[in-house]
Amino acid sequence: MRKISFIFLAFILSVHLFSAQKIPEGKVVTTFITAKTLHNKAGENPKRRISVYLPPDYEKSLKRYPVIYYLHGFFWNDSLLVGSDRINHIIDRAIEAKKIKPVIIVMPDESTVFKGSFYANSKSSGNWSDFTSLELVEFIDKNYRTISSKDSRGISGHSMGGNGALRNAFLHPDVFSSVYALSPGILDARYFALTEIESYKNVQNIKEVKDLSKPENSRTNIIFAIARAYNGNVNKPPFFADLPFSFQGDDLKIDAPVLDELKMNSTSELVFTQYENIKKLKAIKFDWGRNDELKHIPPSCLSLSKNLEILKIKHEAEEYIGTHGSEVSKENGRIENQMLPFFNTHLKFEE
Repeated sequence: MRKISFIFLAFILSVHLFSAQKIPEGKVVTTFITAKTLHNKAGENPKRRISVYLPPDYEKSLKRYPVIYYLHGFFWNDSLLVGSDRINHIIDRAIEAKKIKPVIIVMPDESTVFKGSFYANSKSSGNWSDFTSLELVEFIDKNYRTISSKDSRGISGHSMGGNGALRNAFLHPDVFSSVYALSPGILDARYFALTEIESYKNVQNIKEVKDLSKPENSRTNIIFAIARAYNGNVNKPPFFADLPFSFQGDDLKIDAPVLDELKMNSTSELVFTQYENIKKLKAIKFDWGRNDELKHIPPSCLSLSKNLEILKIKHEAEEYIGTHGSEVSKENGRIENQMLPFFNTHLKFEE
C-alpha cells in the first residue's frame, strides 16, 4: 500500500512540475536606435539598446497590443532587467494567471557615463525625455504591432525609472494615458541634495570622469548625474554640469541660482508647472516601501501625494512594508501583483 501511495504521490508531483514548466513564454528581442534627440556635447552615446518583450502569442497572431514602457533604475539597464530581475518571467506568469492580458513591454537602456539619465532633457547630455516619450515611441510603433494610441500606452519604472515614469507621463499625457511608479527616487532633487550634502565634500577629490567609477565614489557619482540632468552646462567640461554645493575645507559654499534651478527642474515641481497636463492622465499611481534604505523616498513620495491631493488631482499612493527593492521584482511582488494589474485595468486592449 505504501508503495502504491508513493508511486501516486510521485505521479502527482511529476504532473505538477511538468505543468509548472509549461507556462507559455514571451520573447525578448534586442534592437538598437541611434537617437536624434540624444546628440550631445558631453560624450554620451546616442546609439541606445532597447529590449522589447513580446507576449507568447505575438508571433502566432495578427493582433495589436498595448505597450508599457518600463524604465530601469540608477546603476541598472535593460539587460539587467531581463538577466537579473527576470522581468520577462514575471510578465509571463502574470499573463498566464490573467493578471494582465498579453502586452508588449519596452525597456530602453538609458544608462549613461554617469550611470543614469533621470529620463530628463539635459542642457548638456541629451534630451532623454524627448527620446523616451517621442522618438522611442515612434520607433516602437513603426516596428511592432502596437495599438498606437495613448489609451493603449502606459509608462512605469522603478527607482530612477519611477521618477522618469512620472516625469514623462506628466509632460506627455498626449502620449501616455496612465503611469505607475515603483519607489520613485529623487523626486525632489534639492531635498535629495540636502540629504547627501556630505557627499559634496568629496567633489574636490574628483578630477576626471573616470574617478566617478571608483567604488568609494558611488554616492558622489549620483550627485554628478543629477547635476548633469538638471543643471547641465556645455561650457564646463569634463563634467558638463553645475553643482549647487561645494566645500573649501569644512566651509560650505552654496550657489543659490544653481540650487533654485535644481528645485525647479525636479519632477516634484511638475505638479505645479504641468498642472493642466497632469489632469489629462487617466490613471496615476505610485508606491514606496516604508523601510526604504534611501531615506529621501518615503517623505518625497508622501509630499508628492499631498500636493496632488491639495490640487484635487486623482491618484493612488501606497506605502507598504518593505525596502527599496525587497517587494518589487520577486515572484508575486509589486510588479506582478500591483503594477501589471493596474495597467490591465487602465489600458485599452484590442477587442
